[in-house]
Amino acid sequence: ELAAGGTLLLDDISEMDLKLQAKLLRVLQEREYERVGSSLTRQVDVRIITTTNRELESWVQEGKFREDLYYRLNVVPVQVPPLRQRSGDDIESLCEYFLRRTSEREGMALKMLSRSALDLLKQYSWPGNVRELENIMERLSILTVGENISVEAIQNWIDLDLDQKRTPLAEKECVKIAEMERELIEKTLKKFDGHRQKTAEALGIGLRTLGMKLKRWRTEQSTTV
Repeated sequence: ELAAGGTLLLDDISEMDLKLQAKLLRVLQEREYERVGSSLTRQVDVRIITTTNRELESWVQEGKFREDLYYRLNVVPVQVPPLRQRSGDDIESLCEYFLRRTSEREGMALKMLSRSALDLLKQYSWPGNVRELENIMERLSILTVGENISVEAIQNWIDLDLDQKRTPLAEKECVKIAEMERELIEKTLKKFDGHRQKTAEALGIGLRTLGMKLKRWRTEQSTTV
């Protein structure tokens, strides 16, 4: 009801109880609902976004997720690869965002990563994904003396020796994910007639991140030619 006319995010949709899944399906199909304890049917117009880290198709086969709800939700699927599969540009953008957010929240000077510190972060595989990066940026922002974050400060929080012992992702899989990402961005750009702001908002990424990706692809194309 509060999200009427806007967007409702349902996180970890795979963990929803089967009985509740049936009620959600009705809302999606009929755009109707009743408040708890009320018999009055109300209309609602809401965009639904769901997230999951599960393979929902296998959960459907195992009877843990309703097949009809799966197909109702799976209209515009967006694959969000883990941080270890993302480009260095993504990591740089996220670092800047978390440092800026911590600075504004704590009312302190904005800290900047040295080039060597940023290079070190790009080498790391981030087993804890974006949450690990967020936590480290907050620590560095609060604990670093001065405005510049050195590579020595970064080394206190990540273990590259341990990281290098982990099994790397297959190169072919990385290439496939990158190709899927590029295809999705290009299709979304075409849908909005090249309007970058609308494209970034639809994809849920920053305008600067979108610009860097497009610039990198143009550079790669011109180099190939």
